[in-house]
Amino acid sequence: MARSDRLTIEGGKPGIELMENAGRLVAEAVAARFPRGPVSVLCGPGNNGGDGFIAARLLRDWGWGVTLFLLGERERLTGDAAEAAHRWAGPVHPLTADAAQGASFVVDGIFGAGLSREVAGAVAELIGRVNEAKLPVAAIDVPTGLDGDTGEVRGAAFEAKLTVTFFRKKPGHMVFPGRRLCGELVVGEIGTAEGVLDEIKPTTFENAPEVWAEAFPRPSVEGHKYSRGHAVVVSGGPSSTGAARLGARGALRAGAGLVTVASPPNAVAINAAQLTSIMLKPFAGADSLTRLLEDKRMNACLIGPGCGIGPSTRENVLAALLSGASMVLDADALTSFMEIPRDLFVAIQGYFAGPTVLTPHEGEFRRLFPNNVAGGRLARARAAAVESGAVVVLKGPDTIVAAPDGRAVVNANAGPELATAGSGDVLGGIILGLLAQGVPAFEAASMGVWLHGEAGRCYGMGLISEDLPEMLPSVYRDLVQKLG
Repeated sequence: MARSDRLTIEGGKPGIELMENAGRLVAEAVAARFPRGPVSVLCGPGNNGGDGFIAARLLRDWGWGVTLFLLGERERLTGDAAEAAHRWAGPVHPLTADAAQGASFVVDGIFGAGLSREVAGAVAELIGRVNEAKLPVAAIDVPTGLDGDTGEVRGAAFEAKLTVTFFRKKPGHMVFPGRRLCGELVVGEIGTAEGVLDEIKPTTFENAPEVWAEAFPRPSVEGHKYSRGHAVVVSGGPSSTGAARLGARGALRAGAGLVTVASPPNAVAINAAQLTSIMLKPFAGADSLTRLLEDKRMNACLIGPGCGIGPSTRENVLAALLSGASMVLDADALTSFMEIPRDLFVAIQGYFAGPTVLTPHEGEFRRLFPNNVAGGRLARARAAAVESGAVVVLKGPDTIVAAPDGRAVVNANAGPELATAGSGDVLGGIILGLLAQGVPAFEAASMGVWLHGEAGRCYGMGLISEDLPEMLPSVYRDLVQKLG
């Protein structure tokens, strides 16, 4: 965002004009949402504070009772922030822990998205008092204390009711806990020059159909089941077969032309009693799985759900990777390598391996990437993708999909109804079904996560994992209408 402002200013637009536009957006958003009353406007020493000065001036001009507080000395302001302060004719009070006393709400312009240090002292104490009193906060750019790159809290952060940001959302708006702390998010244009996005070339996106529309697999009138791919899901033993069937159903509903459950011999009867449109093949160990996948029409494979943790699962994973099939590795397939993750990564990056997607939740991620602890979830997912050579789906309410080439999406449509047993197995199957249809790994993972979230959102409360695949036809219907 700093670079976009700089490029716009270099193109001839005065910085104070951008600041005036930003401050007006804040004032208009506040006036439209908060009842008129005494307001404390909190300004910091940088451009975020400059936006606050302008918002304060406009609100006062519109008849609001505004008290302005500044962190630091007015005389030390520079650049556009100094000009914005010059245009404010009212008193400027020093920002202390009591700055919100007597206010009906707060406009927070202390620190913006570029915060690079821990919030402490009077600012942290003020934040604590405002949050404890549940005083409404309208934040400029991001709530003070929130890291705009990571979504993490730097010491303390306001719990905002409204956040007004400019040009585009920032990662901190999307990744938890940042998303929760921002409240309602308003994104406004402030006059950023056309072409800036092309110059910046961002690699982080909110997950949405526009990101992967070109890769969306539309069925062909001349197509047939084999042209839509043949997905294989490896089942666990007789006491844990349900997870594989959930994944298989997800793959079939996602559009794979054929789906086969590869079952240990002692679980064949149990799986056969539950499967109709999904085929069943017995296999006994890694060599048997290798022979099964020698049929290159079987072009995508999911291993992990219900498979059990241990050497046999490791051997099955390594055998499948050598087949060249596109792979989805989840659950037990990941945890089975927690003591020797390098063996898995070498195999994924091997000459014979096909595109691979890893789908860990936070616990599985920490077991597979024990040294990957620096930065927020977005940075950690990116680092894991580079280390493993796979597309990494770090699951959660803000699921992140990261590719080894640096691209990443943050998902925002997953609701709490997805927190049910087997939901992740269906997600693995949906991604598998897309891979079987030839969708590239990053797009398949991003698309699958979005479809999974949309299916849950459409069903709502009462959802169980078996419902998710059955929601996909209606989700697909709406998506096709949207994409045109």
